[in-house]
Amino acid sequence: MTATAAHPRIEQLIDAHLDFLEQEFSQPKNLHDEVQAFFHWFTEQNLQDLWDFQSLFNLLEQQVLKNQLSAFFVEQCVEHIRFALVHDLNDHTKIADIFDVMTIDKIAQYVASKTEHRHKLIHRVVNHPAFSAMISQLIQQALEDYFEHSMGKRVPTVGRFMKMGKSVFESVTDSRFEQTVAHYLQKNIVKLSQLSEQVLNQHFDNDKLYYFQANLWHKIKASPLSVFKNYIVLEDLPHTVGLAHEVWNHLRQTDYLKQQLHDGLYTWYVRNQERNFRQLLRDLNIDEGLLMQQLQPLFAAVMQQAIRSGYLRQRARGFLERFYYAETTRQILAFDNNPE
Repeated sequence: MTATAAHPRIEQLIDAHLDFLEQEFSQPKNLHDEVQAFFHWFTEQNLQDLWDFQSLFNLLEQQVLKNQLSAFFVEQCVEHIRFALVHDLNDHTKIADIFDVMTIDKIAQYVASKTEHRHKLIHRVVNHPAFSAMISQLIQQALEDYFEHSMGKRVPTVGRFMKMGKSVFESVTDSRFEQTVAHYLQKNIVKLSQLSEQVLNQHFDNDKLYYFQANLWHKIKASPLSVFKNYIVLEDLPHTVGLAHEVWNHLRQTDYLKQQLHDGLYTWYVRNQERNFRQLLRDLNIDEGLLMQQLQPLFAAVMQQAIRSGYLRQRARGFLERFYYAETTRQILAFDNNPE
């Protein structure tokens, strides 16, 4: 209340006004009608009339990019993942119970049909220096193992020949042979890569890739979800989730992500600024009727608690005192001439 002395009739009006508000907001029908009316008004407003682009961007920038995830939030992520992995339902729920077989089949057909993309991927892999080095090492090791373990058993004469100690044959097979094979592989690595690419494309043609995925599905569909624990070390979850957090923590501070957020949001805003919030909610697949159905009980419970705790009366009294004790209001009511 202001420094002005309390006026008896103004205080009566304020109390009467507060009683009226509490009575009105205590009626479920009144609350229902008010919430419905406000929600209807709000959803009819265009985006640009309530929210400009810069304000929206500033909010997202502050909340998403500048606001670092708390240690508690990261710990909660770890706990929720751990809880989902060790839940008892996983022992009795099969993979086929949560994945529709028709959807799996569509995915298999889609992946198998991407012939051009698959050929490009195989081409890039087999022509990578790391792949060439791996193929060369495998072939060289295979040949060395073959001569070392097989030739002596299959050709006794060669076996006796290789036991002669430091003979000419031994020096040829151990040193010159390795050099010869390495030189041949290095010289013909392009041909080997081309052959590898051809073999891989033949092995992973559309039909074979589809049947490979189908067979894999039939092998795993009856397995319980608990098998995923075999591939995830629960004790490592704090570390793995922590690493993901570190990646995000660095990425969110880069100019790249800030520019992506700005340009992406601006593009969306320009397209939608003249659309109302009902349409925007529909775009997000939010059912307006269902939202209202869920908000009504929540708002009613909040208002009832605000009345019971005295919060509504306390907050409303401050506004009413400023209104009734305002000079213009006192002149209208002419209370100064008749204080009683």
